[in-house]
Amino acid sequence: MSNKIVLTRLYNLILPYKYQFMMAMFAALAVAGLSAAQAYMVKPLLDKIFFEKNTFYLAVLPFALVALFTVKGFFYSLYYYLLEKVGHTVIRILRIMLFNHIHMQSLSFFHKTSTGELISRIVNDISLIQGTITTVVVGLLRDFFQVIFLLVVIFAMNWKLALLSLFFLPAAALPIVKFGKAFRRVSTRIQEETADVSSIIHESITGAPVVKAFTMEKYESDRFSAQVMALFKATMKNAKYRSIQHPLMEIIGGIGMAMIIWFGGKEVIAGNATPGTFFSFLAALIMIYEPIKGVSKINSTVQQGFAAAIRVFTLLDHPAEITSKPGAPDLPIFKQEIKIKDLQFNYDEDIPILKNINLTVPAGEILAIVGPSGSGKSTLANLIPRFFDIQHGSILIDNMDIRDVNLKSLRDQVSVVTQQTILFNDTISHNIAYGSKEQSEKEIRDAAHAAYALQFIEQLHEGFDTVIGESGVRLSGGERQRLSIARALLKNAPILILDEATSALDTESEREVQKALENLMKNRTTFVIAHRLSTIKNADRIIVIKDGRIVEEGTHDKLLALGGEYKALYSLQFQV
Repeated sequence: MSNKIVLTRLYNLILPYKYQFMMAMFAALAVAGLSAAQAYMVKPLLDKIFFEKNTFYLAVLPFALVALFTVKGFFYSLYYYLLEKVGHTVIRILRIMLFNHIHMQSLSFFHKTSTGELISRIVNDISLIQGTITTVVVGLLRDFFQVIFLLVVIFAMNWKLALLSLFFLPAAALPIVKFGKAFRRVSTRIQEETADVSSIIHESITGAPVVKAFTMEKYESDRFSAQVMALFKATMKNAKYRSIQHPLMEIIGGIGMAMIIWFGGKEVIAGNATPGTFFSFLAALIMIYEPIKGVSKINSTVQQGFAAAIRVFTLLDHPAEITSKPGAPDLPIFKQEIKIKDLQFNYDEDIPILKNINLTVPAGEILAIVGPSGSGKSTLANLIPRFFDIQHGSILIDNMDIRDVNLKSLRDQVSVVTQQTILFNDTISHNIAYGSKEQSEKEIRDAAHAAYALQFIEQLHEGFDTVIGESGVRLSGGERQRLSIARALLKNAPILILDEATSALDTESEREVQKALENLMKNRTTFVIAHRLSTIKNADRIIVIKDGRIVEEGTHDKLLALGGEYKALYSLQFQV
């Protein structure tokens, strides 16, 4: 992605605030003009006061200088505040856009992209863009106008000296161009290493119980230290380029100044220029050189921002794989049947996970899906709410293809309870009402009661207002699962998916959760995925999936009598 494209996209984000931006540009123009006036005033200050000893100028010039600095200070404050406001507003919008876009992605996107990298893009990369917008817009805009006005001043003072100075200005710009590519390359490396640091932090903290159980603290510390060292090396490379670029700019500037002093001194001695003219010229030239030297200092920051912008815009350009078709109708309330026809699905590889699945599930049926690990049970369930999209075949709900209906209306009719309970660092009440924010306190309480969660909630010091910690860490596994069941009960969706909902629980917790699940499954079409075959004996129908195909189908007793794959799985679990 080229600089032009990046700048165009940033410009489009700034465009809605063009009036504030134009006002800031006017203020920046005033600051630049007043800076040039400051340089010009050196001439009368020296010639009229110190050489001609003119008392009128002595009385007027000090007040004029105070007025000049006051007005310049006002315009500086105005343009700085306005541009900072525009810059930070753009960053706020960009952060929200990126966050929303990430949540529009399919589950496969999250399987391929680490959490740490996504956090790094939203937090670190956009912070670097913020630095670029405020630096480029706030700094370079003012400096550009200042250089233009000061060039006018030096040409008005002495065109010969002005032409000589222009020979050195391009030379001063050479290091900026030369080091620009290096800064961009190193900046990209720094951001990648920072993302890896974020990933390790996220993994080690969320996996703290496993780290401690296997006494891997030293290993994690070494892994983190190695990654931080990689980031340190990349950062020091950036520092090395900065340390070389700045002295180089100083040397070029020093040579230029020496030549100007030598040539200007000759002009004054020869009587072709007054001392005031020369020192006014020199002041203007120093003021021109300062913003050019400043560009070299911020070059690294700018390149970091461009590298970060490319990473952010690349992520924003990643298309959402699963979306509603334009004008797609809402799915009516499910009443009849779910039909899966000639279904075939694979992830990235060419090897299909599911092959030629044909299945009809009437409304109200409890369908159990069993089979060896990796056979495609969870994949089949995840296709119903379109967490993934099928490549071949179709899934119909009341004869409507799920790809042809509004995605939200489809997912509003599906509740999911998984083995890995997803809870948020919020109150119990908000976790139960997640996705059902308009529900009353009584409805939340009734859902908790039906999920056999009310008793343990009321025993907590703050009851429903208890904050449960990240992923519900302050609750037991059974308590967390009953909260997720209460959440599904409150949603009251007609289609229910239970994916290994009790497999991670002990016998006592499973008994409580199983009673809650029985309440949840009442009057719902339920897909039950279970490794514990004892939990699905009472299912209306059981299908056995092996190698991506349905190999057996029937009730628990019929499948045992059949003596096939289900019998083998059952015997394996209950063998003495």
